[in-house]
Amino acid sequence: MSNRMRLPADPIAQLLQEHNDALIQLKNLNSAVEAFARDGFSVRHYRTIRAALKFIEEEVSVHNLKEEKALFPVLERYVEGPTKIMKQDHRRLKRGFYRLSDAIHAVNVNRDSFSAIKKLRKVANEVVQSFVNHIHKENYILFPLVQRFLSREEMREIAKKMI
Repeated sequence: MSNRMRLPADPIAQLLQEHNDALIQLKNLNSAVEAFARDGFSVRHYRTIRAALKFIEEEVSVHNLKEEKALFPVLERYVEGPTKIMKQDHRRLKRGFYRLSDAIHAVNVNRDSFSAIKKLRKVANEVVQSFVNHIHKENYILFPLVQRFLSREEMREIAKKMI
């Protein structure tokens, strides 16, 4: 086995898989936050929320960077509108992530605060909805556009930039 990093066979398939992984984390986040709202603070649900937050912080930021540094520049040779919208979404999602992080911290500091849990629920719902909408736009609008219009050589170029 070689020490060289292997190119993704299909960079879009890799991005789609990363979206699926994110959707699982978002579902876990949503379920744990709803349990907080229903039952109050629990260590188990707090750990689930922290794991989802860590995933968003680490994996989603790397994923978005792959899109912005590898995929978008190639697509922008032909069209800029869709990538401009996705970059705006990425910035908005990052702001939502910081609000979510603050809300989680506030609940941890004051575990019996109904208002802190209520705010966490509101922020988490907004963040989950924004993420799901963004993933939907990429999966069903942007990625099919890429697959339809970019050449094999351009897809290989994207794959090289993603490693």
